[in-house]
Amino acid sequence: MKKCTTLLWTPLLALWWRDIIRFLRQRNRIIGALATPLVFWLLVGSGFGPSFYQKGSAATESYLVYFFPGILLLIMLFTAIFSTISVIEDRREGFLQGALVAPLSPVVIPLSKFLGGTTLALLQALFFCLLAPLAGIHLGAVQLLLLLPALLLAGFSMTGLGFLVAWPMDSTQGFHAIMNIFLMPLWMMSGALFPMPEGSGWLYLVGRFNPVSYCVSAIRDALMMGRAATSLTDYYISLLITALFGAATLAMSFYLVAHPKKK
Repeated sequence: MKKCTTLLWTPLLALWWRDIIRFLRQRNRIIGALATPLVFWLLVGSGFGPSFYQKGSAATESYLVYFFPGILLLIMLFTAIFSTISVIEDRREGFLQGALVAPLSPVVIPLSKFLGGTTLALLQALFFCLLAPLAGIHLGAVQLLLLLPALLLAGFSMTGLGFLVAWPMDSTQGFHAIMNIFLMPLWMMSGALFPMPEGSGWLYLVGRFNPVSYCVSAIRDALMMGRAATSLTDYYISLLITALFGAATLAMSFYLVAHPKKK
């Protein structure tokens, strides 16, 4: 038991806390992770608002309401980018090499990054939820209880995607390029920015097979619970798929760390 604590939990908590402290000391990361989605939400939401009407919803429902869950996931996506880019920085500074040769469990490095990114994503998303009344979204006890696991699993999955992209990278420039051509399109085609009904052809198929779609769906169902068009069954299905997606990214991350490629 003592050996397990020494090899796993003690270094895991230390590396997790290191990521939290690093984030809090870099105020530009906090501003970038919150201000960018806020501006995006207000500008895009206000621009699309007059022409937006979601089929099957009340005519009074604005685009700001529809777009709010997508913005929460965008915050988590930016947090994942800022959190996992530290993998490249740690490799460049030699910290990662030291951690890899240390007598630690191989799961410590990826799991600490996952937990650190998830913690930061969850806190920022909850802080942004304070703006929900501005969009006309009421957050009661039921909505909050359903929203917490949805945000937790979505943040875990987004951090996992960021880690999988960052681990093989040697430069931050390449990391940002891949993130822009990979993760942003996944977010845009998840139903976060616009609905994709069955008649939308290939976009609908992309949305159905896009795991990020179920992250958005779980958050949206949690926020809108209590309305006629929302069901607990849909929420649980989206939550389950998001959990499986996060578990898959964690398993792949464990494999990458345990089987490094020789250069």
